[in-house]
Amino acid sequence: MTELRFDGRVAVVTGAGRGLGREYALLLAARGARVVVNDVGGELTGAGADPGPAAAVVEEIVAAGGEAVGCSASVATPEGGAAIIDTAVSAFGRVDALIHNAGNVRRAPLAEMTPEDFDAVLDVHLRGAFHVLQPAFARMRAAGYGRVVLTSSIGGLYGNHQVANYAAAKSGIVGLSNVAALEGAEAGIKCNVIAPAALTRMAEGLDTSAYPPMGADLVAPAVGWLAHETCSVTGEMYAAIAGRIARIAVAEAPGVYRPSWTMEDVAAQIDGIRNLRDPWILPVVPDGHNRHIGDSFAMAGGGSA
Repeated sequence: MTELRFDGRVAVVTGAGRGLGREYALLLAARGARVVVNDVGGELTGAGADPGPAAAVVEEIVAAGGEAVGCSASVATPEGGAAIIDTAVSAFGRVDALIHNAGNVRRAPLAEMTPEDFDAVLDVHLRGAFHVLQPAFARMRAAGYGRVVLTSSIGGLYGNHQVANYAAAKSGIVGLSNVAALEGAEAGIKCNVIAPAALTRMAEGLDTSAYPPMGADLVAPAVGWLAHETCSVTGEMYAAIAGRIARIAVAEAPGVYRPSWTMEDVAAQIDGIRNLRDPWILPVVPDGHNRHIGDSFAMAGGGSA
């Protein structure tokens, strides 16, 4: 099999000073990409700043014969996001791939979570995704090419305790990615979501003694392929955990049609409403939104979806 390489390509990886982001940056650089290693270098909560982690990864890449520059701007502000993308353009003249991996965690029960802690997590994960995606997307569209990988989480897709802020942000990432995939389709831009799990700083405080091997190296190849020019999918989600890589999809039950409803009708029909025996799985690109409406209207008109 021909080795998949990134020669001539420029990749931006946020949160690349440690953990998963570091692994992504090292893999892409080893395959020939010129990499912008972005990391604010803060604590797990997002507090503080230190250019050291990003600089260390840059040194590692350069020592191995690759090309990289560091950037410690924060994704949490529009100015920081623009500075990250400008770093790629200033250093290498272009941006071909964007991997948004930066993240923080502020745990609290929902009843006790403060608005400040809620916003601080959305600022990095969700708003941060927009802050880097928007300027990168504009340049990719002008160039007629781009690959984007945004990071969600099983915590966003299925929920978890004490992370309402994180779950909301990671769920929002899916919607953002879907729009980027739709609007990028005619411009050669593909955008997908990774929901990774690895033993990084995010796992601090958890009992992982019974876990199987869960290194970041088991996630990076999936992200690398999604960022590669040969990537054949867009508007999709993928899980990568403990050596398992799998597509995740939103499914709808076919549902029940009635020309009119009462609350009692809903109660009586709830088993059919919930039945996923023959689910609708509608692709984002080219027209999942319109197909949902069209198929629903077809049922209302007496046709079959």
